[in-house]
Amino acid sequence: MGGLTVHRELTRRFPDRDFVYLADQANAPYGGRGGEEIVDLTRAGCERLFEAGANVIVLACNTASAIALRRLQQSWVPEARARHGRPINVLGIIVPTIEAATGMPWDYEAERHGEKIEAIDVTGVFCTAATAMSRVYEIEIDKRREDLAVFSEPCPGLAGLIELGAPAEELKVVVDDHVDALRRRIGRHPDQAILGCTHYEIVADLFAAALPPGTPVIHQPTAVADALDRYFQRHPEYDLGGSGRRDFLTSGKAGPQSDLVSQFWGAPLTFAPA
Repeated sequence: MGGLTVHRELTRRFPDRDFVYLADQANAPYGGRGGEEIVDLTRAGCERLFEAGANVIVLACNTASAIALRRLQQSWVPEARARHGRPINVLGIIVPTIEAATGMPWDYEAERHGEKIEAIDVTGVFCTAATAMSRVYEIEIDKRREDLAVFSEPCPGLAGLIELGAPAEELKVVVDDHVDALRRRIGRHPDQAILGCTHYEIVADLFAAALPPGTPVIHQPTAVADALDRYFQRHPEYDLGGSGRRDFLTSGKAGPQSDLVSQFWGAPLTFAPA
């Protein structure tokens, strides 16, 4: 369900484009799965979307973006492009998030002069266990900003609780615990925070309440839409459609979806079988 928060912003930003959305409800959440399984599930989902006519796929999942994206781009997308006979690509949501957090483009790499950094700001990343283990945020932000220290706080089970529609009171306890755990590890609260799981966007208000007032929070839906706008301007070769079509597929139970799905999307939804 988490990807619906990204999808909603993309359809708002590109209202005339055609979209097909695949919810892997039979296998989500991915955060506690092994690396090879995540790669296999992501590849299968992408293939289904290409079969449905998609030309640019956005992995609206931090775990899939951190674990599977690079392998698919390097070893599978070129083969899929040749097999389908049209320009296609798979993109993730971590690159736009890092650009938003650092204020630097992805192709920028900081020069290292060995000078002492006088002031260091701290970025806290709330994410799944798999994303935390990948250390993708620590590695990629450090490449671009020596003055930003990154601490990832894995929140095992939080995405699952959100997916199950846990009450706000229960979710607040979990979020408060993780914000406090990160504070204890750092020795203070972070200067900015990244909600590094698309599920967390639906409890963004709980994170904002647990952090000190005014703490900047990087919202992935906005960051992804901004980056995709720039990407499409640089790559006019992709056919994005122009009829405003909206298709929703699921590997889980097809038909009308729960009130929780409606909350992620902002309106009732009916999914077709994937």
